[in-house]
This record gives sequence, structure tokens and C-alpha cells, in this order.
Amino acid sequence: MNPPPTLLLSSAGRRVELLQALQQASRSLLGPEARVIATDLHPDLSAACALADGAYAMPRVTDPAFPDALLALCQEQGVVLVIPTIDTELLVLAQASSAFAAADVQVLISEPELVSACRDKRRTADLFAAIGLPSPAVLDPAHLRFPCFLKPVDGSCSQGVRPIPSEHHLTAAERSDPRNLFQELIPPHWQEYTVDAWYGRDGRLLAMVPRQRLETRGGEISKGITRKDGVISLLRPCLERIQGARGCLTVQVFTNPERDRLLGVEINPRFGGGYPLSHAAGVNFPELLIREWLLGETPSSIDDWQADLLMLRYDSMVLRADA
Repeated sequence: MNPPPTLLLSSAGRRVELLQALQQASRSLLGPEARVIATDLHPDLSAACALADGAYAMPRVTDPAFPDALLALCQEQGVVLVIPTIDTELLVLAQASSAFAAADVQVLISEPELVSACRDKRRTADLFAAIGLPSPAVLDPAHLRFPCFLKPVDGSCSQGVRPIPSEHHLTAAERSDPRNLFQELIPPHWQEYTVDAWYGRDGRLLAMVPRQRLETRGGEISKGITRKDGVISLLRPCLERIQGARGCLTVQVFTNPERDRLLGVEINPRFGGGYPLSHAAGVNFPELLIREWLLGETPSSIDDWQADLLMLRYDSMVLRADA
């Protein structure tokens, strides 16, 4: 008997809504026996792992043993597709994707060169320039203009980022740290958007949903609203030519009140934490993923989705009696 089709959500953490979207799409398209299992450093303390069809511990993603351990689990559990979720595992899995493919396991990941450029904020500025999207000017630490903005070159979840109002708010150690990147400060009245973009295996842009970020918590959107405005027309020509893009990219931009100017600040080649809002608006990335990557279908572009859909997140809980 053939094992049921199995997908794996890596570093699942609190990604309950993404897990459930994957479960719904896989059971609808692959059959009711399809499974979505999950991994985490501490699966017994992960809400997504508690609701998955199987949960397994993995080494820390920065541990050299991580890719081999994940591949061994995939072979043991009959996994056909891995969906990574956190920044620190992306380059590791992009570089190991050929080894996974040799074992008939696909990894939803962009090409290593793009992942590397997205993970190093200095190279991200060059990437924005290559696709024609303006970004905040990178400043020479020895000749800073204040106010300015500081962020780690390989940071995520908004950790270590902050505005620097004046020279008195910056230490000599911060200025000289090669891991710190200084940029011009975006005007405070500009609005922040995150765009969920989906690319086919041939690199075509198939869907994009801009989400205006109204409030964030821990670097992740907690209140947001989908928008069909000038951001789409400005951004689409830029996003259509990202070399090596596959699957989900989340692109963070700022726009002026007139919505006729953009500044790009981040590209993350993975599912963003706010993707469930785009999903609720009618753009089903898990379905696109399964149809193309597992069923061999050629997906069509999606432009019909609900604008001005407001998301207000709140805390919920998962209870386990066997803890």
C-alpha cells in the first residue's frame, strides 16, 4: 500500500493558520488521507505541532546536522514536499535542495542566489536596484546623516532595528559593528505595506496581494487590511522580474500618502506571518503549490481577490492533556 501524500511544515512554531490551510488544500486535492506533519526545535511547545498530523523534534536550524536530520525524517515519513517558514533555515535548505530532490523530496524554496541576497540586507539594496524598486539610501557609518535607521544585515522579526535620532543615540561599538546597516530614515507619515507574492516554478508572478500594516507585534502583523490601490500598479512591474523566485515571497515596502512613490525595505523568500489575511481574501497559495508542484498542473494568474478586508488578530490557545 502506498503511503498517504505527506507535506512537512518546518519550524512550525505558531503557524497554526498556515498549517490548517495546508491541511485543507492537501486533503481536498490529494485525498482525505493526505497529511501535513510539522517540525520544531521544541515540538511539545509548538501550537502548530500540536495540531499537525505528526510532530517531530529537529536540531536548531543553525546546527550543521539540521539538513541531514530533516532529510532523514522526510524519507522515514514519506514526505514529498517541505515548506520552510523562518529566515534562518532558508539558505540552508536552498543549498541542500538538490540533495532533497535526489531523494524525491521537493523543497519550496527560491534559488540560493536570491535567498542569499534576501538574507543579507546590504545585498537586498542591490536587488531592489536591479528590479527597479527604489529603496532607502545606504549610509556610510563614518559619515552618517541624522536621523537615520539601524538594522542588522541578517536580522529578522524586527530584532535590533531602530531609528537613530542623533549621534548621541548611537554608540561607537554600534557604528563600527560590520553587522549593522545604516539607511536613511523613511518619513514617519509614509504607510507600510507587506505584499504576498506567488511565483510559479517557471518564475512567473502568478499573484500578489498588498496588505497595509496597521499594527505589528514582534515584527509580525497584528492588524492589517488588503488594498487594491496605487501600490499594485507601481510594484507589479518590479516584482515580475525577480530572478530565481519560486513560491512565496513577502515584500515590504513603504508608500507616500498619495500612493505614487514606493521604497522597498525587505524581501523574505518564504510565507509571511500575515499570509492568512491574503488567504482569507481569496488567494490560496497552498492550492497553487499543490496543483503545480505535486499534481503537475500549469496554474493561472490570480487577480480576483477581496480588497479592504480588515484583519484584527487576537491570542488563542491550544490545550494538550498529555503534556
